[in-house]
Amino acid sequence: MVAGALALVIGCGLLATRLGSEFVPNLDEGDVAMQAMRIPGTSLTQSLQMQRQIELRLLQFPEVTKVFSRVGTAEVASDPMPPSVADTFIMMKPRSQWPDPRKPRADLVAELERAVEEMPGNNYEFTQPIQMRMNELISGVRADVAVMLYGDDLDTLTEVGRRIEKVAAGVAGAADVRLEQTSGLPLLTVTPDRQKLAGYGLNPGQVQSTVATAVGGQVAGQLFEGDRRFDIVVRLPEELRQDPAALADLPVSLETALASGNADELSRTGAAGAFTGNPRTVPLRELASIEASEGPNQINRYNGKRRIVVTANVRDRDLGSFVSELQQAINSRVQLPAGYWIDYGGSFEQMISASQR
Repeated sequence: MVAGALALVIGCGLLATRLGSEFVPNLDEGDVAMQAMRIPGTSLTQSLQMQRQIELRLLQFPEVTKVFSRVGTAEVASDPMPPSVADTFIMMKPRSQWPDPRKPRADLVAELERAVEEMPGNNYEFTQPIQMRMNELISGVRADVAVMLYGDDLDTLTEVGRRIEKVAAGVAGAADVRLEQTSGLPLLTVTPDRQKLAGYGLNPGQVQSTVATAVGGQVAGQLFEGDRRFDIVVRLPEELRQDPAALADLPVSLETALASGNADELSRTGAAGAFTGNPRTVPLRELASIEASEGPNQINRYNGKRRIVVTANVRDRDLGSFVSELQQAINSRVQLPAGYWIDYGGSFEQMISASQR
C-alpha cells in the first residue's frame, strides 16, 4: 500500500516536470476582440469605409449577434491610436443558438480570420476583450508575447525586426505575428530654392506660411451654436492637398516683395505674373521643389534607446514552452549587430517575475 502510494507520488512528480507554464489561464470570455491595422496615413473617411465592410462580413456568421468598432482615439487619450487602427468587438450569441453548439471557439476564430483576410489592405490580431486589456495593462502590448529589439538606427531595427518576425511565424503555436509599424507614413516635402526666393524678394517663411495654410488650414472665424463654439478653417480640398501637381500650382503672394520696393525689379524682369497671369502672385513650383516620400510612422524609445517590437499570440500551446523555443530559434537564426539587444515582454515577462517570488 505504502509502496503503491510512493510510486504514485513519484509518477505525479515526473509528470509535473513536463507540464507547460502560463501566467494567467486562457479563459473563454465568450466574445472576440479583433484589431485591424491599415497602412499608416490612411484617412479617417477611408478607414471608416473599410471598417464598415469588415463589420458587414463578420455579421454574416450565424454565431455573431453584434459587431461594433472604435476607430482611432484622441492624441491625448490614455490609449492613443491613429485613424488607421481600429478595435473591433465581436459579440457572440449563446452557444445554444449556434448552428453547431459543439464547435470549438478556436475553430470559429479561425473562420473569422479567414473571412476578414479576404479583404485587402488590413492586418489583424485576434484575442478576447478582457485578455487584450489585461495584456496591455500588464506589459504595454496587447499580444501574449513581445520581442523588443533595441538599437540606434531605425532602418537597422526594421530590417532585423523583419527577420525576427519571420522566425517567430515559424514557431509552432504562433498566431497573429506582426512587426510594429514604424514606417510608411506618406510625406510631402516642400524644399524652397533660396536663390529663386531671393530673385522674387521672398523668404522661406512666406512659402512655409502659404503651404501651411493650404494644407493644414487657417482659422478664418468662428461659428456659434448656443454655448458651443467651432472654428471655421479654410484650406484646400482633400484631393488637392494630396496631389503634388495641384500644390505646385499654389499661388504665392508677392505683396510683401512689392511693398518692400522690389516692384520695379519684378516688373522689369517680367517675373511677377509671368506664370499665374496675376502680377501679384507666382506659382509654388517656381520657388520650391515638391516631392512625395515616406517617413517614420512612429519612433518609440525606452531608456533613451530606440525600440521596435514584434508581437505574437499563442494558440494551442503553453506560453512557457513557446517562448523557450522562440528564444532558441532567434538565438540560432538571427544575428544582432553590435550595440543591439533583445528583451522579451508580454505575459511571459510577468510569468517569469511571478515564478521568482
